[in-house]
Amino acid sequence: MPDIYAVDTSSFMDWQDRYYPLDVFVSAGGKLEALIQQARFLAPKMVLEELDVVGSSNLNAWAKKHASVFIPNVMVLAETLAIQSQFPGLRDPKAQYDEADAYVIALAKVKQGIVVTQETPAAEKRKPVRSHYIPDVCRELGIPCVSLLGLMRRESWKI
Repeated sequence: MPDIYAVDTSSFMDWQDRYYPLDVFVSAGGKLEALIQQARFLAPKMVLEELDVVGSSNLNAWAKKHASVFIPNVMVLAETLAIQSQFPGLRDPKAQYDEADAYVIALAKVKQGIVVTQETPAAEKRKPVRSHYIPDVCRELGIPCVSLLGLMRRESWKI
């Protein structure tokens, strides 16, 4: 069975806005479209809400055009609440709104998928603001976690 990817806000940002823009990595865009058509590249709507705040106009236009990528938060809400309860250190203490991290992990868990994030574990940070980041929680829950480059390698993309 092909891998399903649950994608974090940081990966969308790095993909479109920072390191792999579609105007340069044209073939990556086509390969990504194939994953989307196969319903293998997903994110909770909470990611879309974060992108509305931090994403570029190009990224937000792409996200709106690819609405099928973003699944309703309610589909993973029970698992999200369980993760937030088990890992209170995953939440940013200064955040004023709900964050997507637990939703992304919950989506991967529910779909038996792989989390795609650009975050690094707390131990790799100089002064972590939280005790847990997405890779930390994934490790403790036994959920595979890769970066965008990791996704490309798993899918054997040659760009």
